[in-house]
Amino acid sequence: MAWSSLPAAGVGAGSVVMVMLTRLTESGEQLCHRYWPEEGSELYHIYEVHLVSEHIWCDDYLVRSFYLKNQRTGETRTVTQFHFLSWPENGVPSSTKALLEFRRKVNKSYRGRSCPIVVHCSDGAGRTGTYCLIDMVLNRMAKGAKEIDIAATLEHIRDQRPRTVATKMQFEFVLMAVAEEVHAILKALPAHLAQLQEKKDKEKDKEKEKEKDSNEREK
Repeated sequence: MAWSSLPAAGVGAGSVVMVMLTRLTESGEQLCHRYWPEEGSELYHIYEVHLVSEHIWCDDYLVRSFYLKNQRTGETRTVTQFHFLSWPENGVPSSTKALLEFRRKVNKSYRGRSCPIVVHCSDGAGRTGTYCLIDMVLNRMAKGAKEIDIAATLEHIRDQRPRTVATKMQFEFVLMAVAEEVHAILKALPAHLAQLQEKKDKEKDKEKEKEKDSNEREK
């Protein structure tokens, strides 16, 4: 999976999924410019952006749908923005659960696409890097990687963008999120194995029925 940390770069690359990890303002300080209209349409440089919908899924995040039109080329597309609200600047979310659920919804929306996901916060490093590191490690786990080195993965990301995962607290949050996901996988494993065994038993029963029918026809 590829990411872009600049909304404009992602738009130029044909992105259709965006992840926003900051509020517009925090403690009276502006952290991010609003790049979408509160309602209707608005022109941002060469892009006309129309707010199609806004759904508050829970206290921690909401989802918006934008319709974009490039005024120069006439190109249009729909972009889905996932906005996480409860991640303070230079801090971490109060729990890993909400962010992991948020990530699952983002990846479900992205599934089957090859364009980059736009991920941004206020500086494109601390919260953005933390989210990307969690996503990268969990994706490698899902693909069956035999060994995961989270520190080495962070160094790899930092080679591309300095200060990615800005604080010790954010790195510890990554470890907690990965551990939580591993725990959920292990917890679900017995049920998964039971389902596999049930499937095998059904296949064996079908084979026995076929064999029985074949023997009866031969008689």
